[in-house]
Amino acid sequence: SSSLTEAKQFVKRLRRQTDLCNMVKTVRALLNNNSTVTVLRSGLHAIFNEKSLDVTKDLFQEKFRNPKKRQKNIQLKCLKNFISSLTSSTDIRDLLSCLSSDLQTFVIKPSKSKEAFKEQASDFMLKWNLLLSNVGKILTINRTDSFG
Repeated sequence: SSSLTEAKQFVKRLRRQTDLCNMVKTVRALLNNNSTVTVLRSGLHAIFNEKSLDVTKDLFQEKFRNPKKRQKNIQLKCLKNFISSLTSSTDIRDLLSCLSSDLQTFVIKPSKSKEAFKEQASDFMLKWNLLLSNVGKILTINRTDSFG
């Protein structure tokens, strides 16, 4: 039974690796197309300028109105940093390095213990996925040219 469990884990990791490799190939091709990157950046900037993500920002706030208790909106900071580093012919490694640096700054370093890290990391991932799905939805509905 332990061999079967190990085999299942190996297959999951292999699938994930294959999916990531395919995604990297696609992203590299898009990053080499200047017009695609320009349109994507303008669409992403428009989302922020139009305040389209205000509903998402509200979801990140805790129920309490006390400013000390409010959740820092690190996901939006990470997304803005990502967008600012997104230029035509940017290497995907540079974009991943930008995200890695932000995760180090906002999630890993502030964690005081293993439990705090797990909680902070899972909270970040949940809100990051929510933010990216909302950005994708807004681009799909309102800015189809940017979603190319």
